Amino acid sequence: MPIYSEKVMEHFMNPRNVGEIPDADGVGEVGNPICGDMMTFYIKVKDNRLEDVKFKTFGCGAAIAVSSMVSEMAKGKTLDEGMMISNRDVADELGGLPKNKWHCSNLGAEALHKAIEDYRSKQAREA
Repeated sequence: MPIYSEKVMEHFMNPRNVGEIPDADGVGEVGNPICGDMMTFYIKVKDNRLEDVKFKTFGCGAAIAVSSMVSEMAKGKTLDEGMMISNRDVADELGGLPKNKWHCSNLGAEALHKAIEDYRSKQAREA
């Protein structure tokens, strides 16, 4: 059993921002078929800022903790700042992740980036 930091355990036991945004401005979905983790991020954008961020994650404790942390890190940030959140940032904020769970932090950042890209592509189509 991997040893998780207190922060990982806290975000796993009490994840923040779980759920869907029915009228989301952007949705990003990623999955890792090897481990079975699936993450979907939903964003609401106002004045170029991530006004709300929610997620639904099917996966291990690390995947849930990562999703929770990414949602907290992203809320209130500009779209560009959201795009700069990296897997390293997420793992650092969580106090580290076991090597075999490192892919989870990639998925969390990637799902957020996909949601922002989805929003931007919708905006471009409407312009």
